[in-house]
Parts: sequence; structure tokens; C-alpha cells
Amino acid sequence: MLLAKLKKKTLGLIDEDFKLLDFSFGLPYTYVLIEGKLGKALGVAMTLPEEIGRFDNSIEEPTLEAFIERADSLNIIERTIGLAAINAVSQYYIDLGSAKWIDAVELLEKDIEKVAVIGNMPPIVRNLRERGFKLYVFERNPKLWDRETLSDSLEYWLLPEVEAVIASASCMLNGTIDMLLERSKNAKIFLLTGPTGQVLPEFLQGTGVTHVGAMKVMNVERAILHLKLGRFRGFSDESRKYVLEV
Repeated sequence: MLLAKLKKKTLGLIDEDFKLLDFSFGLPYTYVLIEGKLGKALGVAMTLPEEIGRFDNSIEEPTLEAFIERADSLNIIERTIGLAAINAVSQYYIDLGSAKWIDAVELLEKDIEKVAVIGNMPPIVRNLRERGFKLYVFERNPKLWDRETLSDSLEYWLLPEVEAVIASASCMLNGTIDMLLERSKNAKIFLLTGPTGQVLPEFLQGTGVTHVGAMKVMNVERAILHLKLGRFRGFSDESRKYVLEV
């Protein structure tokens, strides 16, 4: 399971005593804020309310390590906080010197015909349709379906046909990432996109993921204020999109 590997690699990477400054399980994003010798780092993970069966959490003493240890929990709340903590550590150590400060869709060249989009992300879908790609758009949440959206149950069947996959990084949270990678082995590009994809690219080497496209928070205090107020647009305004090759 990918999350179990990310957990192990993150715990092995930590080489100083981080302060856990703040955290919250909330909408639209769960976040964890840490501080070390190099400053503060904010990690986020999309909260998936449709996945929550019951509101429960086994963590008694909140610590960064306790959060990370729950990253592969069967409890979606613990898993979400755990991935946000992994992302906080990743953002602390990440090197963006080779980053492309572009939208994820700009990676796709004209020699690609069939593209799978995992998670109905309207701006990405609209851009790719306008550029003439043959799209399969998969979505698990029926509330986000439209007439051209496919159930995620068809991913297993159709993914071997595509040349590129643009996957919402929330697939790490809902437990589908391993199957997606297994069925997408013919794809030239497998991009994890969205703020949830803040994980260190080197953690993903050898998995089949080729790129990560996420957001680097530039103004931590303002970003957290917007998250507390439920303003996704405000959070994104305090961040900068980047794409890194794995």
C-alpha cells in the first residue's frame, strides 16, 4: 500500500524535533502546520466527507509522529490527518529548484490522444476537451457526475487504454491509488495533482507516478486563516502551483 510506504519514508526522513504548531480536520482541507530550524511548513489533504462513516479518532496525544503513524489507517479521518502531516514534512524538505511553475495540464503534448482524468475536476476537463484530447473522466462521488462522467468502477477496465493519467491526489486517501497505478502501466504520464499531492517526489520513485503537481504555500498565516474560514479560493491565492518530475 502506497500510504504505508510514504509513512515509513517520512518517519525515516525526520532528522530534527519539529514543533506541531496547529492542525485541523475540516473543510475543504485538513491541515497540519509544523515548525523546524528552517521555518514553518503547511501540509494539507482534501477532506472527503462522502467517505466518512463515523466521526471517530484513536489519537489521544496529538503529535506529528502520531499523525504520520495513522497515514495508512482504515479510519478516513486518521488517514487524512496522517497524509496532511506527511505533506507538512514534505513541504519542509522539498526542493523546488527544478520545479515548473505551470498548470498540470501543460505537461500533455500533442502526441498523446487518450487521457484519463481521475476525479471530475472541471477546469482541467474543460482545458483538455478544448485541446482535443479523447477523455475518460472518472468520478466516485455521484454528486459530482455530469453527462460525460464515468463511474470509477470503470477505471479497472479502461485505464490500460490511455496514454496519460491526471489523477486527483485524493486517490491516495480513498485507497484507489495502488489499483490506478497497476492499471495505468501503459501510460507515458501519471500525474498526481492538487494540493493533496504535496508529497516529496522522491517518495514516489518506482511507483509509476511520473509527476506531481501541487501547491507551495507562500503565506502560511493567511492560508490558514482562509482554511479556517472555508475559503478554498483564498487558500489557493496564498499558494503557488508547481509541477515536479518524479
